[in-house]
Amino acid sequence: MSATRSRIRLDGEGATLAVLLVFVAAVSALPVGRLILEAFAPGGRFDLSVIASVLSAGSTWTAAWHSLVTAGFGTAISLVLGTLFALLVALTDMRGKAALVFCFLLPLMIPPQVTALSWAQLFGPASPLLITLGLAPPLGSPNPIYSREGIILLLGIQQAPLVFLTVRAGLRSLPREMIEAARSCGARRLSVLFTIVLPMMTPPLVAGAALAYVSSVGNFGIPALLGIPAGYTVLPTLIYERLASFGPSIISDVAVLSILVGVLAVLGFAVQSLITGRRDYRTVGAPSQALSYPLGRARPLVEAGAWAIIVLILVVPLLALVATSLVSAYGVALSEKTVTLSNYAEVLFRQDATVRAFRNSFFLACGASALLMIIAVPFAAFVVWRPNRLLRGLAALAEVPYALPGIVLGIAAILIFIRPLPVFGISLYNTIWIIFFAYLARFLTLSLRPVVGAVQQTDRALEEAARMTGASYLFRLRTILFPLLAPAAAAGAILTFMTSFNELTVSALLWSAGNETLGVVVFNLDDGGYTVLASAVAAVTVAVIVAIMGVTALFARLLPRGVLPWTN
Repeated sequence: MSATRSRIRLDGEGATLAVLLVFVAAVSALPVGRLILEAFAPGGRFDLSVIASVLSAGSTWTAAWHSLVTAGFGTAISLVLGTLFALLVALTDMRGKAALVFCFLLPLMIPPQVTALSWAQLFGPASPLLITLGLAPPLGSPNPIYSREGIILLLGIQQAPLVFLTVRAGLRSLPREMIEAARSCGARRLSVLFTIVLPMMTPPLVAGAALAYVSSVGNFGIPALLGIPAGYTVLPTLIYERLASFGPSIISDVAVLSILVGVLAVLGFAVQSLITGRRDYRTVGAPSQALSYPLGRARPLVEAGAWAIIVLILVVPLLALVATSLVSAYGVALSEKTVTLSNYAEVLFRQDATVRAFRNSFFLACGASALLMIIAVPFAAFVVWRPNRLLRGLAALAEVPYALPGIVLGIAAILIFIRPLPVFGISLYNTIWIIFFAYLARFLTLSLRPVVGAVQQTDRALEEAARMTGASYLFRLRTILFPLLAPAAAAGAILTFMTSFNELTVSALLWSAGNETLGVVVFNLDDGGYTVLASAVAAVTVAVIVAIMGVTALFARLLPRGVLPWTN
């Protein structure tokens, strides 16, 4: 054995790498492999009859078509809305950009089931807000949000921040040479925008659209709350309904449906590669702010228009949600006589399920974010400072569970843990730990990305100096790497906590009695007709999210640039 290998093994570097390898294989490779095995070899024997049965069912292709329609049109809305706000924030002199970015990104942080619930309370004859304002439609009128169009609209609003983030990042790195050359030749601003800026932004635009599409295909909360009452089924809700009906081959059936969801999601990335691979979009020049359009007299009008959109897509639905949470019964007007805080007292202090859900969600979110923060620091250092095929493959493997729809990961976790673990004889099925495992797999890359970015910006000299003096790897990890990367690791932990605290898509399939999460409670309360209680829980979760985002925004200067997406 060489001296180098001996040293790596003795100082703990090899052991740390082995732990990372086992961890990523367990949370990334194992779920995908188990899902494929169940689809093609149910019961351990190769058999294509289940695949043939699922693919020959009309309900499968109806749901698949609905998924494509809602995800496709929702992505179109996201593309228009996200690009518009990215251009305004990155290229103009409008005021209040930080607040605008904060508000525009808030729908991405709000759980989809809460978004759907808030919009559902905004329309229909029973809306407390509309009744209070005297704008409620006649009794018996259908709620227009419970429809295909309602699902498309909310998917577009929910995923628009993804397009915004990718396009804004592209605009910030756009070199100015071509822009200045065109303007010096007399080209007008709009001409420069449409002939130079937007064509050069094709990769970010396509990447943002792909992310929005994939997120829409795997979204469960919005189609469940709005589609199930309307009888409009997409693949994630079809999987949920199939799991609710017991049968000898149900697990194999939903495994096939989950792979179909994954295939539809992969189509988004395939189209992205096809579009961006046809041309070379590389640019030469120093990245800088490409344009700075003074809006002049139009600035107040543009600012008013931007904030009007925020009010329509964010403020008004949340007002409807709060109004519903403050009345004694759904359909009652909000007034001095009817306003009450009893719904909040009920869900926060008296109902065992909701109190337990707050506790479970807090435990799961804190536990997952803390463990992944510890994993992310050495993982990022290995990937950036010791690049090789193994580590590049490991980093790519960590991305898989996040790229796949959450419903697919939930089914994979069921398949892994439905039987007791070998050797240990312990079953995680119907326990809170199966949700914890799924969160670790789902949010690993969310914790990893900010730390990788920080490592890329960090000078390695201090760590190398400590290594040359004979400091062990674990000592360097504890005294150098963790202190240096703590801000980025904390930012990744915050993102993980906020995303997992109100998660529904994964936990909707994995929860059991006593192990409910907040997302599940909101969905079950609304599904059971307890609309005012569901609205109270949803309002509390939104308040928690806004508080966390607000506090972290105050300390954004202490964090590496770009790790908190809601800061400008």
